[in-house]
Amino acid sequence: MLTILATLFAIIGWQPALATAIEAVTVTPERVTVQFDDYVENASAFVLDDPSRIAIDIAGARAGNNSRGGGAVDSVRQGQYSPGTARIVLDLSRPVVFDNGRFAEDGRSFVLDLRPASRIAFASAAGAGRASFFPPMALRARLQGRGGLSVPLPRATPADQRALPTVRGPRGRPLVVIDAGHGGHDPGAISPFGQLREKDATLAIARALRDRLLESGRVRVALTREDDRFLILQERYEIARRLGAELFVSVHIDSAENPEAHGATVYTLSEVASDRDSARLARRENAADIINGVNLGGQDDDVRSILIDLTRRETMNISSRFVETFWRQANGALPFRDDYHRFAGFAVLKAPDTPSILFEAGYLTNRDDARRVFSRDGQSAIADGMARAIETHFARRIAAASP
Repeated sequence: MLTILATLFAIIGWQPALATAIEAVTVTPERVTVQFDDYVENASAFVLDDPSRIAIDIAGARAGNNSRGGGAVDSVRQGQYSPGTARIVLDLSRPVVFDNGRFAEDGRSFVLDLRPASRIAFASAAGAGRASFFPPMALRARLQGRGGLSVPLPRATPADQRALPTVRGPRGRPLVVIDAGHGGHDPGAISPFGQLREKDATLAIARALRDRLLESGRVRVALTREDDRFLILQERYEIARRLGAELFVSVHIDSAENPEAHGATVYTLSEVASDRDSARLARRENAADIINGVNLGGQDDDVRSILIDLTRRETMNISSRFVETFWRQANGALPFRDDYHRFAGFAVLKAPDTPSILFEAGYLTNRDDARRVFSRDGQSAIADGMARAIETHFARRIAAASP
């Protein structure tokens, strides 16, 4: 069967080469319009928070060039999400949501209306998931009549059954999971100084930190990604939870309109985000969630909510203490902002029982910061400071737990 398929692909070519091209993406304050050079299968859109974005997936299309934004849309990025699907990402300067997605009668364009939204409405939209849109029925029938090749695929593997990353280091030592932000079709922030991509610097810093920690042998280490691949946000902290990590560090690099903005920042989960997510987690259909080693199955909603809240608040306290340790160990070698410890509801910080931080190593829009995070010396300095903090953090926790 594989031989036959390989022969067919060699004769007819791989489908993306024949896929419809995205000719243009036009953005106004009220709507975004995507134009194609032929028909596409369908479109879908969803809202992403932290940072604020709207993503549009076009099935049966190949990505075109990035384009300018407009209104609340700062920039428009395109990439090939999968061989048969192009993804358009709208980076937002303020909260907006979409509605009334529709194809033109000829199927050669797709329009999504945009409207301003409050932060609460935007957060709600981010949790609502994906909305799908289809061309007119007459066009869909025409598409189905074009012919095609059907290939049986193996059953998809659920997220919780995917292979976990390799854990390295001496057995029995505390485990830290390092998350290199962005990756794959998501480049993260782009520096104006040579078009440097955030995803490349975060991976280099994560690898340098891993190597530095393994040299000392005091902790075990795992990376959420060791190459240029895309992971959804929940997947990142779920890796840490499934491995039983005692610390989760997500590495990012910031950007700002002001090129003078510089220095490192460390985020931990905010109280507001904590309260909202504790309530949502308590209402989840899986009442047998195990939080911090305690099986919540058999408990009523009120008891679960209290236990989750207590666990999360202790986790937040541990995370905040680590931030202070990091600042003391790395300050001087690594420039921090004056307000270096901030609080936010970043998705990667929301594991209720894993102490977590999101580390912004600097600003890609600042020339000195960009030079530092992309240089080997700068990456080494970041790794040394973070490694000292991690080792000190675990040494104190082990000492405090000793009789």
